[in-house]
Amino acid sequence: MSAEPQAAPQAFEAIIVGGGMVGATLACLLGRAGLSVALLDAREAPLDQEAAGRGAPAMRVSALTPVSRQLLEGLGAWPAMAARRVSPYRFMQVWDGEGSGEVNFSAEQAGVPLLGHIVENDVTLAALEACLAELPSVTVRFDARVAELDTESAGERRTVVLEGGERLQAPLIVAADGARSPLRERAGIETRERDTGQVAVVTTVRTARDHGGVARQVFLSTGPLAFLPLCVEGDARHCSIVWSTTLEEAERLTALSAQALGQALGAAIEHRLEEVTVVDRALAVPLIQRHAEHYVRPGFALVGDAAHSIHPLAGQGVNLGLMDAAVLAEEVVEGRRRGLSPGDEHVLSRYARRRRGDNATMLALMDGFRLLFGARHPALTLARNLGLSGVDRLGPLKRLLMQQATGHRGRLPAACRPFSRRDAG
Repeated sequence: MSAEPQAAPQAFEAIIVGGGMVGATLACLLGRAGLSVALLDAREAPLDQEAAGRGAPAMRVSALTPVSRQLLEGLGAWPAMAARRVSPYRFMQVWDGEGSGEVNFSAEQAGVPLLGHIVENDVTLAALEACLAELPSVTVRFDARVAELDTESAGERRTVVLEGGERLQAPLIVAADGARSPLRERAGIETRERDTGQVAVVTTVRTARDHGGVARQVFLSTGPLAFLPLCVEGDARHCSIVWSTTLEEAERLTALSAQALGQALGAAIEHRLEEVTVVDRALAVPLIQRHAEHYVRPGFALVGDAAHSIHPLAGQGVNLGLMDAAVLAEEVVEGRRRGLSPGDEHVLSRYARRRRGDNATMLALMDGFRLLFGARHPALTLARNLGLSGVDRLGPLKRLLMQQATGHRGRLPAACRPFSRRDAG
C-alpha cells in the first residue's frame, strides 16, 4: 500500500516565528510593504483587545523611546495604545544610594517633547495585533509550534514543519521567539551567555506623592532599583518597579508581606515619593545576558531577544528589538526593490552589520554600569559619585547619554525617523 502524497507546503516570502512585540512589528512592516508573511505564535489566541490596558496595570512594561514611538506611530499602532494607557515621562533622576552623586535629565535638555513612555507590553502588542488584522498579505497563526527547521533546503526556499505536520516555506525565516529561542538552537547558532548574578524583582506600587513624570533609578550595593512612572485613569501616583538584586535578596523581598515590601521600597528610594503601597504580587525573574554569535544564516535571521538579551538597567531591551525589526524590514524591502530575494545573503549581511555593533555597544555599556555600581570598594564609590556629578555638569557628555536614552543614535531606519525627515535621507 503506497503512502499518501505529502501536501505541498504553503509558500510565503517570509515566515516569522514568535508573535511578541518585535515579531509583530516586523510582520507589520513587511506586510505594509506588500510581502506575503506568515507570523507563527505558540500562544493559543490573540490578546483580548478589550482587556489590554484596562483595570490594574500589568507588571510587564517597557520604557519606549521617542524613536520607538515614531516607529509605532508610522504603523498606526500608537493611537490605539494612547487610547488605552501610555505613561509619558519628561525627567530622569539617577543617583548612587551609597553616596551623594546624582544626575538629572530632562526632555528639554534632550531637545525632545518627552524622554519616553512607560507602556504595558500587552497594550503595545494588542495595538500591533489590531494592525496585523488589517493587512491582507499577513497570515497570523496561533497555537503554531515549530517541530522542524530546514535552513539548508534546495534552492532559495527554507522550510518549517509545524507540530501537526504542516509544512511552510519561504526564502526568509526569522526567529523572534525570545531569549531562549528554540529556533535559534535548531539553526545551530551559539550564544555568548553571562549570568549577571542578579534577579529582577518586579511589581506595581502606588505612592503617596505624585511621581511628576519622573523616571527614578537608584544604584544600591546589591543592584539598581527603578521606579517607572505610570498613569492609571489620570492618577499619577503609580509606578512599575524593577529591582535588580542578588538571588538571596530577591528571595527575601518576595517573601515579605505587601506592607513590609512597601516599606523596604520606600526606604530604598530614600522616601522621595513618601509612603509606598504595593498593589500587586512581586515576582522574581533571573537576569541572564545573551548575545548570539551570529545574527544570520542563509535564509535565516534573528531579531529581538533571540539575538540579544540585556540587563533591564536602562529599559533598552525592547527598543533594541524594535530597531532590529525596522532595519531588517528596510533591508528586505530595499533588496526586493533591486530584485533580490528576502533571504539573499547580501540583504541579511547588511542587516547584521547595521545591528550587531549597536547592540553589542549597548550590552557592554549596561554590563559596565552594573559592574561599576555593584562594586563596594571605597575608591570606586568615590569615582561613581564624582562621575555622576561630573555628568550633571558637563553638557556634551550629558547630551550623549540622553541620545542613548532616547534612541537617537547612529543611522536610523526610515521607519523610525520623523515624517518630515524621511524623504531627506
